[in-house]
Amino acid sequence: MLSAALAVLGALVYGAADFLGGLAAGRLRSIVVTAVAAASGLVALGLVHPLIGGAWRTADLAWGVLGGLVSVVAIALLYGCLAIGPMSILSPLTAVVSAVAPMLWGLLVKGDALAPIGYAGLALALIAVVLVGFIPGEKIVRPSTRGLAMAVGAGLSIGAFLIIIDQTSGDSGLAPLIASRATSTVVTAVVVGALAVAAMRRGAAARSVLAVSGPPLGATPSGRADLEHTASGSAPVVSSLARAWWLAVACGVADAAANALMLLALRGGDLAVVSALTALYPAGTILLAALVLHERVAVVQWIGLGLALSAGGLLAIA
Repeated sequence: MLSAALAVLGALVYGAADFLGGLAAGRLRSIVVTAVAAASGLVALGLVHPLIGGAWRTADLAWGVLGGLVSVVAIALLYGCLAIGPMSILSPLTAVVSAVAPMLWGLLVKGDALAPIGYAGLALALIAVVLVGFIPGEKIVRPSTRGLAMAVGAGLSIGAFLIIIDQTSGDSGLAPLIASRATSTVVTAVVVGALAVAAMRRGAAARSVLAVSGPPLGATPSGRADLEHTASGSAPVVSSLARAWWLAVACGVADAAANALMLLALRGGDLAVVSALTALYPAGTILLAALVLHERVAVVQWIGLGLALSAGGLLAIA
C-alpha cells in the first residue's frame, strides 16, 4: 500500500514539475528550461543525499549514468513527436507505452506477481492514462508513421528509465539519481553551449539562445512534457524573465523530488504497479492548471482522474 501511495504522490509531483516547466518555457527556450531544471535538481539531490545516506557503488552509478542518457533521448523524441502531432493521439500513446513497457518487464522478466484485483487495477490505470492524457479540442488527424514511431520511442525511453533505476541496489540511496541528473545536466549544458557558439558565429549575442523560438514545449529532465499547454501551441507567459528562471529552478527541484518518490516506491513495491501509477503524471499538471490558471478540465479528463483514483486503490490492496 505504501509503495502505491508513493507512486501516486510521485506522479502528482511529476505533473507539478511539468506545470512549472511549462510556465518557464513561455519565456525561455525548452532546452534552457531543461538544462536549468537538471542543474537545480542535481543540487537538490546532492543536498538531501547525506541526510538519507547510501553506498556509492560503481554499478549503481553506471545505471544512473545510463538512465541520464536515456532521459535525454526521451526528451528529444518527445519534442519531435509533439512537433509533428497530432498531440491528442501521440500524447496518450507516449504515456501508455511508458507504462506498458516497464509493466511487462516487471511481470514477464522480474516475475512480479499480483492478485487478480491487481491486474484489474493495472488495466484500469492504463485506461485512466489514456483519458487523463487526452487533449480535447484538437482536430483529429491520422498520425504519420514517423510521429507514431517517435511517440513509441519516447514512451519506451521513459519506461526504460524506470527499468534502469529499478536495477540499482536497495542501499544506494539517491546515488543513482544523482549520477543520472549529473549526466542530464552535462548533456543539456553542452547543447545550450553549442547553440550559444553557433549564435555568436552568426553574429548574434550568446544570450539570444535563451529566448523562446517557435512553439514553447515545457519539459522536465525525465522526458515528460507539459502537454496541457502545448495543445494551444504556446505556454502561459509569465510576467518577467527573472520569474521564468525561478520557475525553471523550481521545476528541477520538483522533478528531483518526484524521482526520489519513484525510487522509494520501486524499492518497496513492484515495478509493474509503480510504472502504471507513475504514468498518471498528467493528472498533476491538469489539477494545477485548473487551480492556478483556472483552466477548464474536460469531462473525459475528470473521468480519467476518477479512474486513476480507483486504480490506485485497487493496486494499493493488491
